Amino acid sequence: MIVGVPREIKAGERRVGMTPESVRLLTEKGHTVIVERDAATAIGMSDEAYAKGGARLTDRADEVYRDAELIVKVKEPQLEECARLRAGQAIFTYLHLAAYREIAEALLGSGVTCIAYETVTDSHGGLPLLIPMSEVAGRMAIQAAAHSLETSQGGSGVLLPGAPGVLPGKILILGAGVVGVNAARMAAGLGARVTIMDLSPDKLRQIEQLFWGKIDTLLSTPGSIERQLPEVDVVIGAALVPGGSAPRLISREMLKLMKRGSVLVDVAIDQGGCFETSRPTRHDDPTYLVDGIVHYCVANIPGAVPKTSTYALCNATLPVISKLANKGVLEALREDEHLRNGLNIHRGGVTHEAVAKALGKDLLPALESLSE
Repeated sequence: MIVGVPREIKAGERRVGMTPESVRLLTEKGHTVIVERDAATAIGMSDEAYAKGGARLTDRADEVYRDAELIVKVKEPQLEECARLRAGQAIFTYLHLAAYREIAEALLGSGVTCIAYETVTDSHGGLPLLIPMSEVAGRMAIQAAAHSLETSQGGSGVLLPGAPGVLPGKILILGAGVVGVNAARMAAGLGARVTIMDLSPDKLRQIEQLFWGKIDTLLSTPGSIERQLPEVDVVIGAALVPGGSAPRLISREMLKLMKRGSVLVDVAIDQGGCFETSRPTRHDDPTYLVDGIVHYCVANIPGAVPKTSTYALCNATLPVISKLANKGVLEALREDEHLRNGLNIHRGGVTHEAVAKALGKDLLPALESLSE
């Protein structure tokens, strides 16, 4: 199979879909990998390293999209990239289509097969290709919050660990999934006071056991969130609906309950955001103020640490890329239900239930779409 790895063009994005080591493992199996030059030089992966791994290098993104049967990326294709895709081709990347309707429409019109990292499942019901970036994003969320609390950023001037004789800051985490657990680990490690909320008593029980009671847990309801807001310095939005729109947990009206200079970090912004006042931001301009509350809503948080993120992501995706290349995209999807859960769009139809609901589209069952 011919696999293409273009340079990411989303603003502030320096991750890359495959490392030189990943390329080598594919080329040793007889596959061709086309890599756009300078795809990863910013994070220390040289074109020479890709060439040594057996990649065919090109100066032109058009050539990658023209020749490749399978495109491997990190972020959702931008509109100019969607225009390069064609029927019969497959793309494997983070898509988050619930938050990007215009891109979804372009992909539907192209006839391309779209497999989303974030909805591929495993035998335990987990999301193995989302986990690595959720781990990074959860940890980065606390770093972002700590910086955003500085007065130069519009924050209240609170140091999360506190100081001798001064109480530490208080953090509320909404969601006890991978993002929430990693955010809690970082926050507790800093010495902040941490409360984590979730709809699942079982998850909260696991948090109690994991952190030996050092983190407070609460069942998430609108009332319980409202009661916490006046006391907290930071809220981390970490709620997830796989493939669908994130639930709105804090309204604009609820911002009035918060202390001026408090910080909202919306890790769910890729899925539309947990907060009514959230809108996507970029690493070069990450925050804005609404009613005196600092909002950090960067849509690709792990992109701030692209070297670590690329290796973590490629460790997870390489076995799946190998399966797609070795068996062929359609055959791999037909025989593996967990990989098939990653299929979001195929031949002009939406094939994932949560994505279809979020976009207001009719559902084309994945297996049915593959039988045509």
